[in-house]
Amino acid sequence: MDNQDYNKAENAVDQAKWKAENLADRAKDYINEVRAKDEEATEEGWMERAKNNIADAWDDTKDAVSHAWENTKDAAEDAKAEIRKKTN
Repeated sequence: MDNQDYNKAENAVDQAKWKAENLADRAKDYINEVRAKDEEATEEGWMERAKNNIADAWDDTKDAVSHAWENTKDAAEDAKAEIRKKTN
């Protein structure tokens, strides 16, 4: 796997990882956004926002890992072809 692909996957995970001290700030932001729309903030709404954040990060991680897998697989096939060429 290419180092760039590792970095993309790591960045996606870092974006999803909400540290405890950040959770309170993010919850306050959610409450303020909902109240600004004259709506009631709910635990379900907050959980939905957290779930969406994690789902987006998971999709980004899957894409980066899949891309890395394909690159690695292609490189392995190229190496096999070169060995076959040299041994024939």
